Amino acid sequence: MSVRSPRIEFAVGAFLLLALGSLLVLAIASTNGKFGFGGDTYEIKARFTAIGALRPNAPVKIGGVTVGQVADISLDPVKYNSIVTLAINKRYDKLSADTAAGIFTSGLLGESYIGLTPGGDPDNLKPGDEIYLTQPAIDLIQLVGKYMFSGGGAQGGNAGGGDAKPADAGVPDYLQGEAAPTTDETQK
Repeated sequence: MSVRSPRIEFAVGAFLLLALGSLLVLAIASTNGKFGFGGDTYEIKARFTAIGALRPNAPVKIGGVTVGQVADISLDPVKYNSIVTLAINKRYDKLSADTAAGIFTSGLLGESYIGLTPGGDPDNLKPGDEIYLTQPAIDLIQLVGKYMFSGGGAQGGNAGGGDAKPADAGVPDYLQGEAAPTTDETQK
């Protein structure tokens, strides 16, 4: 017959409480402290021609500080633009009417987010307003493909051919300038 030690029972109980507390902290951190109440935000909209990998719940940032999140993404059936609804924290309700929005990526392969750049207009965005100054997402794969298949900026087509034009053939004379004087000419 084994005798249970109160110390072992206390240690197991403490370990279980610690594990449950860790799970609670993880659950709160994964929802950004929001449990669906959403009463402390207001919504504004922005139209983009391309949203890339932007997803709902992506952060909305000003100067790297998170001020809200993407609440919804829908398609305009007339213009076929993406309409992104932003849920902005009410603490930041003084965004100027000429605020610009762009879709950016954290790092090379990081998450997409909306970056806001407030302007100088004395009028403020109100709930339901639309941001008109937008910059679509940049598709890195498409850019790499264009660079790779365009020859990377190298002269193409006439390698060694007799019809090659000089590099400044299409540049007007007044933009070509003169070569910088050498040290021998400046000492004269």
